[in-house]
Amino acid sequence: MNMIIRLLVTAIVAFLLTKVLTGVHIDDFTTALVFALILGILNLIVTPILKILGLPLTILTLGLFSLVINAIVVLFAANFVDGMSIDGFWWAFIFSIALSLITSLLNGIISPTK
Repeated sequence: MNMIIRLLVTAIVAFLLTKVLTGVHIDDFTTALVFALILGILNLIVTPILKILGLPLTILTLGLFSLVINAIVVLFAANFVDGMSIDGFWWAFIFSIALSLITSLLNGIISPTK
């Protein structure tokens, strides 16, 4: 149940962020749900691999390279979803930071840890 709530929160935030960020486009809420699902799958499979490969850069940049990895994963997820487009890397970078911050905040409010 908790995973479904997190998926819905991510989809809602992604859909609402497209109203604010002009470089990110999602056609409808169903597309946002598909994006959230694919993003979750990629975060399970691809992100750990990229973080291991990018570990030296992450250490050199004191962790800031992990933001670049998140943007790459968001761009990768957007390529899989029909009805979603991101105008460039910097829009994906801004979108991924905003998505991470807002979903973390909302998930902490909705389902606090014990």
